[in-house]
Amino acid sequence: MGVSQLISFYKYQGTGNDFVLVDDRQSAWDLGNIARISALCDRRFGIGADGLILIRSHANYDFEVVYFNADGSQSFCGNGARCAVAFAAFLGIIDQKTQFLAIDGPHEASLKDGLVALKMGDVSEISESLGDAFVHTGSPHHVRWVEDVETYPVFEQGQVLRHDPCYAPAGSNVNFVQKLGDAEIFVRTFERGVENETLSCGTGVTAAALVCGALTQQNSIQIRTLGGNLRVTFEGNAKEGFDNIWLIGPALQVYAGQIQLPNF
Repeated sequence: MGVSQLISFYKYQGTGNDFVLVDDRQSAWDLGNIARISALCDRRFGIGADGLILIRSHANYDFEVVYFNADGSQSFCGNGARCAVAFAAFLGIIDQKTQFLAIDGPHEASLKDGLVALKMGDVSEISESLGDAFVHTGSPHHVRWVEDVETYPVFEQGQVLRHDPCYAPAGSNVNFVQKLGDAEIFVRTFERGVENETLSCGTGVTAAALVCGALTQQNSIQIRTLGGNLRVTFEGNAKEGFDNIWLIGPALQVYAGQIQLPNF
């Protein structure tokens, strides 16, 4: 692929978790190269983003979401999926409701009043890990309660827990959570694949909300993040598992542009 080729992209953010989105329904671009993905997501030499999302056609669903972290690794991303839904509506693929496919399986979503509600996968259990909680919400999440999350050393402690041998070889995302009330928490997340704190993490706040709900017997949790506010609703409990889990929050287009594909 020559260096002169331009790719059209759109930049979206969901409570500060930002993504490069590309309409790849025609499979026109070779974006599977890890170095190329990292270059596009680079905040100094590329567009700058926590991840790259391709929207692709699928025979059995409205569309498929192919998500890459900034380092080129793949996982499920809750805020990324919500931004993908908003992007699909912008492209005219969907209206107010959708069923789409992601790396962890099918999902439902709806758009109303500027908010995207995403149905997450069922969660069978909350387990104990390193004295804290562990929940898999499409991506692995370590959840630690702290007293003052605003001053907590998220980057330093996040790195340590993310690379703990018990999570080898892939590692885990790490969430530090402060309880603000029985149904309200403040969450900061160190994300693997980004290898830094992000302003918000959809799968992370979902994990934290389930842990909070299991402790307080609430099934609708308000979440504060550095990038804005989200809400998670669900049914079930820690003993029997959780289902009907919905992650709800804004997903906004920031700008559109074109960039020359790095020639890797």
